[in-house]
Amino acid sequence: MEDRDYYKILGVSRNATEEEIKKAYRKVAMQYHPDRNPGDKDSEEKFKVASEAYEVLRDPQKREIYDHYGIEGLKGTGFTGFRGFEDIFSTFGDIFEDFFGFGTSSRRRARPRQGPDLRYDLKISFYDAAFGKETEIEIPKNVACEICNGSGVKPGTHPTLCPSCKGAGQVTRSQGFFTITTTCGQCHGEGKFIPHPCKECRGLGRVKKKKKIQIKIPPGVDSGSKLRIRGEGEEGERGGPPGDLYVFIFLEPHEFFSRDGDDIVCQVPISFPQAALGAEIEVPTLNGKRDLSVPKGVESGELLKIRGEGFPRLRGSGRGDLVIQILVRTPKNLNKRQEEILMEFEEIGKKKGMGDQNDTTSGWRRFLKLEN
Repeated sequence: MEDRDYYKILGVSRNATEEEIKKAYRKVAMQYHPDRNPGDKDSEEKFKVASEAYEVLRDPQKREIYDHYGIEGLKGTGFTGFRGFEDIFSTFGDIFEDFFGFGTSSRRRARPRQGPDLRYDLKISFYDAAFGKETEIEIPKNVACEICNGSGVKPGTHPTLCPSCKGAGQVTRSQGFFTITTTCGQCHGEGKFIPHPCKECRGLGRVKKKKKIQIKIPPGVDSGSKLRIRGEGEEGERGGPPGDLYVFIFLEPHEFFSRDGDDIVCQVPISFPQAALGAEIEVPTLNGKRDLSVPKGVESGELLKIRGEGFPRLRGSGRGDLVIQILVRTPKNLNKRQEEILMEFEEIGKKKGMGDQNDTTSGWRRFLKLEN
């Protein structure tokens, strides 16, 4: 699918109601319907695109995903648009007959259709993303009615032959010089009629229930990762297979660590003497505390690494690193003796010219001499 503005295609605002969207689609579809524009490739393409827009915007779930994530989000649900006119007419059923009073000569009795895909947003902790987790989620979905076993028929009764189409699923009528075949409006193309529908599902054959599903989160996932669970979407229609469930992963922030790709980043404060003299310090990792050697003369903001203490790589082997940013703390509330020691340190440094030609302050000193 290309990047398209479905609202603009149908000529409606982003807060348009379902009825407004339906009316707008009727107007566009009437204009570009293939039976009214035979052989016109441009009209055919516009008809397909408008049908794609209507399919998304008429469905509250697809519309919400499109509003938040655009067409890329729809790709994550498995929606890829329509393959052709037969797919469009099969999807919308009697909509075209409601709109135009006729269908298309190529239509036949409705065939089995795969059920829609479902989406579930799951928040997980920083640790669960690093080590993986098995968890249980609960999703609302349409399932086959247990009372009628998905038939839609009241137990003890049976469907009958549709009295309108005599089981053909279509009716034929003449309009002037034309003979037009349309889907039967009474049985909706099924060829059967249910005189006594199931009271539990009202003849639909499906009921809305919550289902618990066990999922396994692999180590190394990041926000935006998605898991595909086949066959856990909505039930198919007319015996079609069920859709899939897509679980989108979102990481909760950690109070100390942050993530940069497969690396874990944190900030560790050290004292002025530790920075000047070097030190052995303990730093936290996801696997517990580790020793870190701080070199002499380390600068505030400098980065040190502990290899292999980051996130597992989803694609490939090994792990990222733990990247530690050193923060040198400036001492405060010094006592008199501490101040004397620092002043003595400063005086010794002045006498020796700091003794480091690579010191970044040496250029500053040369500049001051030139100014004077």
